[in-house]
Amino acid sequence: MKAWIVMLLALSMPVVAMAEEGGEKEDPNQVSYVALTPPFVGNYALDGGPKLHVYKADVALRVTGAEAQKLVKANEPLIRNQLVALFTQQTIDSMGNVDAKEKLRQEALKQTQQVLNQETGKPVVEDLLFNNFIAQ
Repeated sequence: MKAWIVMLLALSMPVVAMAEEGGEKEDPNQVSYVALTPPFVGNYALDGGPKLHVYKADVALRVTGAEAQKLVKANEPLIRNQLVALFTQQTIDSMGNVDAKEKLRQEALKQTQQVLNQETGKPVVEDLLFNNFIAQ
């Protein structure tokens, strides 16, 4: 009986080893989305008037590969700083309609890529998405 158990264990070991090896391989072309959390919240169009203008933006960055994901996470504070500065500079017109928000999204992508290019030597981020964007 003991020999039977030992034989089963010996035969199952290569199967377990193969399963572990297959699980550790990462696809270098795997697309993933890195959410910048918490969401961006702040004031914009600081014109000195009595009305306060507030925005909230949920931002996600599309990258390819685990290495790109790590680079974004490592540089997230710098990316966040750049985006906060961009959002705060906006006017009521640049936050008011769909076309203006698309231009803002493209500018945010461009600035994010510039920051990462300066820090890592490559733009890393392929796209920037507003999962939710509210401006009042």
